[in-house]
Amino acid sequence: MTKLLAISTALSLVLGLSDVSVAATDGQDSQEPNYTAMVNSGIEFLASQQADDGSWAAEVGPAVTALATTALLRNGRTPRDPVVANGLKFLEQHIQPDGGIYKRGSRLQNYETCAALMCFIEANAGGKYSEAIAGATKFTRGLQIGLEDADQSKFGYGGAGYGPGSRADLSNTHFFVEALQASGAGADDEAIRRALVFVSRCQNLESEHNTTPFGAKINDGGFYYTADAGGSSAVDAIQGERDPNGGLRSYASMTYAGLKSMIFAGLDQDDQRVKAAMAWIRNHYSLEENPGLGPAGLYYYYQVFAKTLATMKVKTIESADGQQHDWRRDLIAELASRQQKNGAWVNEKSERWMEGNPTLVTCYALLALADCRPTD
Repeated sequence: MTKLLAISTALSLVLGLSDVSVAATDGQDSQEPNYTAMVNSGIEFLASQQADDGSWAAEVGPAVTALATTALLRNGRTPRDPVVANGLKFLEQHIQPDGGIYKRGSRLQNYETCAALMCFIEANAGGKYSEAIAGATKFTRGLQIGLEDADQSKFGYGGAGYGPGSRADLSNTHFFVEALQASGAGADDEAIRRALVFVSRCQNLESEHNTTPFGAKINDGGFYYTADAGGSSAVDAIQGERDPNGGLRSYASMTYAGLKSMIFAGLDQDDQRVKAAMAWIRNHYSLEENPGLGPAGLYYYYQVFAKTLATMKVKTIESADGQQHDWRRDLIAELASRQQKNGAWVNEKSERWMEGNPTLVTCYALLALADCRPTD
């Protein structure tokens, strides 16, 4: 327990958490999952899946390696750990002359760079990666839509896509905003202010911040994938049809992504956009599925759910039936029930977005668990 307490205290400094309570999540109560054993088992699985070159899923580029290495770092491993060190070396090989961190020829340059950037920030003890962080930050800033054309009436303005020339979407934009925030950018940063314009347009909320054709049609406060290029919601793709009135249906993973981005952009609980998003969350609180999408993107949802609520320092969520939910306890229990005997997690009901890949899904689960440490 003394060793575990020391590790947890060190992690609290890295993650910006205060007074981590080990006893609350260490399986002291026989009716509760053993948090530490669950995390360790997941880490062991990831370590067993690392290739000789330090990578995970290298065939799809460096992003999965970045996520895996970040997950290890956020759960107590250090850059000196051989598995982490090898992962970092693989990522170093993908630093390009333009500052981006991506596989040559990739069409996912922004996504890959943001994932690697956040990993290097986690590992930057002694400033080893400061130069790489500066280059990657400059590179990804340069991909934001609207730098050369300041016409804010274009629905993609302020957003980020997968790479150069791609349409803006909320998934890539929330990674972009989080990477900038992790690199030290504040709410008054120009890139984050521009991103807020796009994020606000991806919310089903009619207001002066969203005058697109979509905001008023559903108007439930949730978020959808993008308002750019004619608009899109993953719900439409999965259900095989668009909303009858032409709206873009909300779903949980994008709602938490949008809300997190707004918090990083400095909006507080009194802002109408935050109020509307929280109302949607209360009305759709569930960890059995990704509300709005069912099983699709479930583990992506878990990691953005945890990151958002931890960022907001929210301890409980009151659901529509008036019940108070300790979201950390709920998520730990849900992940414990889904963990496989080999320590991995995998989405057994939907392979969409690579969630049939246990390595990627285990990364998501460990990232979510890293944000489940309770604070006072």
